[in-house]
Amino acid sequence: MNKLLFLLFLTTSIVSLSPAQVRVVKSAERKITIDLSGMRVTGDTVAQSFFQTLERDLRLSGWFETVRGGGEIRVNGIASSSGSDVNAGGQVLRLNDQSVLLSKNYRAYPRIAAHRMADDIVEAVTGHKGISSMRIVLIGNHTGKKELYLCDGDGGGLRQLTSEGRIVVGPSWGPDGNTIVYTSYMRGFPDICRIDLSRNRRDVLANYSGLNTGSDLSPNGKEMALILSKDGNPELYIKNLRSGSLTRLTATRATEASPSWSPDGRQLVYVSDSSGTPQLYIIPREGGVPRRISSRGTENVAPDWGPNGLIACSSRSGGRYVIAIIQPANGQTVYLPTDGADYEDPSWAPDGRHIVAARSVNYQSSLYLLDTVGDRPVALLQGGGSWYAPDCSPQEKTSKRGLIL
Repeated sequence: MNKLLFLLFLTTSIVSLSPAQVRVVKSAERKITIDLSGMRVTGDTVAQSFFQTLERDLRLSGWFETVRGGGEIRVNGIASSSGSDVNAGGQVLRLNDQSVLLSKNYRAYPRIAAHRMADDIVEAVTGHKGISSMRIVLIGNHTGKKELYLCDGDGGGLRQLTSEGRIVVGPSWGPDGNTIVYTSYMRGFPDICRIDLSRNRRDVLANYSGLNTGSDLSPNGKEMALILSKDGNPELYIKNLRSGSLTRLTATRATEASPSWSPDGRQLVYVSDSSGTPQLYIIPREGGVPRRISSRGTENVAPDWGPNGLIACSSRSGGRYVIAIIQPANGQTVYLPTDGADYEDPSWAPDGRHIVAARSVNYQSSLYLLDTVGDRPVALLQGGGSWYAPDCSPQEKTSKRGLIL
């Protein structure tokens, strides 16, 4: 494992806890053994689906190694079906002192219940947020056209979100976890649209002349960063969603792209080719002189400013695109280990530890989960076309089935 990356992760992305709150004090490299054999599961498919999802979620969290018998943590409980839902009750014990870390009941669709229980177990044992309940919006060409899709954090529960029959680009979640903004070519030219999943409704947020793209909602949900070419050159703007007013942040002869807000909403990172190649720059929300932060790789694109304060991007190095993680204060950069494939469009998971990215080989792209601490990449979606441009939801929200828009 890259030790520099590990130190960056420990010092910036793990949530600070007071000494009384710390549940586990050990390296994130070492797995916590967890025994699920105390969870009694009825033989019906609903309960079995719950258990299988729970076990996979705990492994994907990066914190646990599941065992049968023994272990440091034991889960006791019962899961049974209630129509299409599951009734599951569980108690999580730390075996060395028999302390109860979690005792809770769940009743929901089996995958949803399993995701919630897995996240509760992660937080109860480690003190850190889980990723099982997150959702991922992404682009797929499964139908032969580029459309938006949603899936759960483990790649399951895939469902089509749009049916426009045209190109869609750059989906991004809003901070409420129920709003998605993206660029649509449904009318033949690029407009920025918003989907409200709770109301199953879509509206247009930007349809100025020229290019409307690169949309990213601010952490407070009141503003949107976007790229507009209405004045001739693609420039970075901020739009107030209530008043509709625009604030222009850049004025260059270069091309700007892909803005991403800092977690506190005070800065933006974006791509500009003002140096001759695409590189990353940071600019205050009020505007000012941009500061270049990327120094490695021949080009750096698709930045995502994570909840841990670090910026992930796709960096071209040695003829391949690899995932780089940049410390915005000083530009210190590390690369995730590569396996010879191209990794693009990284998105931080809400735990600040994992990244979801598109992995491309021979012009076919799949969805992968990457662990910045050292676990091997895990395929979430493969086959059935190409899958790319993923973005992770910021928080847990109940999955919306809804209609295709």
